[in-house]
Amino acid sequence: MQKKLINFEFKDFWRNLDKNILTGFLILFFLGLFFSLSSTSSLAGERLNKTYYFFFSKHLIFTLLALMVMFFISAIQTSLLKQLIIPTFVMIFILLILVPIIGLEVKGAKRWLDLKFFRLQPIELLKPFFVLITAKILTYKNINHSQIKYFFSFLLLVSIIILLIDQPDLGQSILIIGSWIAMVFVSGVNIVYIFSFLIIFISFVAGILFLMPEKFGYIINRLTTFFDPSKGDNFQSTKALDAIKQGGLKGQGMGEGILKDSVPEAHTDYIIAIISEEYGSVVSILIITIFLYISFRIIKNCVSIKEEFLKLSLCGLASLLIFQTFIHIGVNTSLLPTTGMTLPFLSYGGSSLIGSAILAGLVLNYTKIKMDLDGYN
Repeated sequence: MQKKLINFEFKDFWRNLDKNILTGFLILFFLGLFFSLSSTSSLAGERLNKTYYFFFSKHLIFTLLALMVMFFISAIQTSLLKQLIIPTFVMIFILLILVPIIGLEVKGAKRWLDLKFFRLQPIELLKPFFVLITAKILTYKNINHSQIKYFFSFLLLVSIIILLIDQPDLGQSILIIGSWIAMVFVSGVNIVYIFSFLIIFISFVAGILFLMPEKFGYIINRLTTFFDPSKGDNFQSTKALDAIKQGGLKGQGMGEGILKDSVPEAHTDYIIAIISEEYGSVVSILIITIFLYISFRIIKNCVSIKEEFLKLSLCGLASLLIFQTFIHIGVNTSLLPTTGMTLPFLSYGGSSLIGSAILAGLVLNYTKIKMDLDGYN
């Protein structure tokens, strides 16, 4: 009897999933594995004196873990998932607070917690839950004045931005802000409030750059180099753009690219440039198309969903996915200053993969054909 019940529940779960979105996510995970093998073998074997499959093996383990996380979150009853948002956000937010205290510093940035078996970057896990808790605040029915809701969500945003700037991590700060602006815009906020926030944020960033040049001087250098390459070191951006140009439409061939051997952390921050160099711009365009298709399917689901929290959450998750994708591509093509932004699902890194899996699981959960809406409200 119990076995029949489990089978019945699994059939319901599988039938209700959006198969198109799921297929898109699975393709991205598979491509991430393939490109990890291509982009990290020479790095591990020739430069770090490790086995050629050292990084690929770790990426495979994290991919399998990420897939389990994605399916687990997608299978949770939506009403239960809603109850877990606040405690999960609080736990991850505490980890983010611990970063400046006990975090691991790498190349002048303190963004990771050393868990011995791997380095955890809390902000990667926090981003999707920030979207959910912002949606929860903006749709909270016990607060009548919308301005108060926006103020509370703004305070939450500021608290995260302060912690990120202290690391420092301006790229993730911009990503979080962009997603927040997209959500409050969709919720119907007056455009004046958005412009006011942008003015406040730009003034704040300009102030800390002026008052603390020793800590945030690298941001000024990156901006100066971006607007005038002759005034700074733009080695990484130039190499990435040259690699894309050399790849052309068809690419140089698997393993024939040189960017992964000449630019540090290319398999994380410049993975789309490696793909373009070795497999051609056609493959890169195909990857971008997959991201756009997933986002299209998410927004299409929003039209048919009446629950405001689900609708706003999906809009926020879609904006988070698209903004991060195009920030990564913009940096690789020298359209944006260097930010160190990973490409979701494809870049090497355990925290990035788990964060992408959380986002994917939430999207799959919220786009299911809702059989439990009566228990959700």
